[in-house]
Amino acid sequence: MSPFHVTRTLPEDATDAALRADVLRGLTRSPKTLPPKWFYDAHGSDLFEKITELPEYYPTRAEREILIARSGDIASATGARTLVELGSGSSEKTRYLLDALTDLHTYVPVDVSESALTQAGHALIAERPGLDVHALIADFTDDGLVLPDTPGPRLVAFLGGTIGNLLPAERASFLTSVRSLLAPGDALLLGTDLVKDESVLVAAYDDAAGVTAEFNKNVLAVVNRELGADFDLGAFAHVALWDAENEWIEMRLRARTAQTVKIPVLDLAVDFADGEELRTEVSAKFREEGVRHELADAGLELAHWWTDAEGRFALSLSVAR
Repeated sequence: MSPFHVTRTLPEDATDAALRADVLRGLTRSPKTLPPKWFYDAHGSDLFEKITELPEYYPTRAEREILIARSGDIASATGARTLVELGSGSSEKTRYLLDALTDLHTYVPVDVSESALTQAGHALIAERPGLDVHALIADFTDDGLVLPDTPGPRLVAFLGGTIGNLLPAERASFLTSVRSLLAPGDALLLGTDLVKDESVLVAAYDDAAGVTAEFNKNVLAVVNRELGADFDLGAFAHVALWDAENEWIEMRLRARTAQTVKIPVLDLAVDFADGEELRTEVSAKFREEGVRHELADAGLELAHWWTDAEGRFALSLSVAR
């Protein structure tokens, strides 16, 4: 059986330190914010899996449709011997690429969750005894990510439309950082949700069953558990709205009444006015030309652009210049 390696590039206490820093910074600014990465504890991850199965939430199905149809084209275009996946999680969708990349030698999943990496890694080497899996416990949004020494060409995959959670300046920095990992001729496979009718977009983030609302409020449950806060989840309402100027969806939590939340670990008391909103996620939507320009600014040339049959979601393949 092929080897399975795990390399930790984050300190053991990095997650706790990052949560404290994000909560302190986000809840003492105006308007208040929390980063969406804190949705995803075990319960939040389960809720997100439920969201992907909802009739209103199309991105996961649309991206899977493209991967099924185009993984062979991606393999032919890249000839990748190393596949690096940023934010790999369960590596479920990656299996379409792994099946198609017949010359693949090494898979490098990158995630902050050691348990997710370990579970997925052992499953993959059991399924694919010829594959080397070298997992990295790392925050892929941090500059200075160092990949293991693996054979080229390399294909870096960043799926799920997660790049939309980054603000424009953050996206520029992220894409530049990804480009620094690539040699000329290596490639980036990027998933982007596309601009479409407002009603379709809002419904995807405000489903009739209320699963997304529970998912949104889970960030407060995480802060309660990890930092001893006393957020009353019932005192906040889920809000999803379309910002037409910036072409992104915002998820917010709106205080139903004036209240003060205490966070003992940070020695912090946070006042919320009645109706005040806490932004928990930005999810940008894209157009082909905009993606092309952002890639070009980072030194990446858009080579292929594929959408699902309804034109809701795109996978782009760009090559390092």
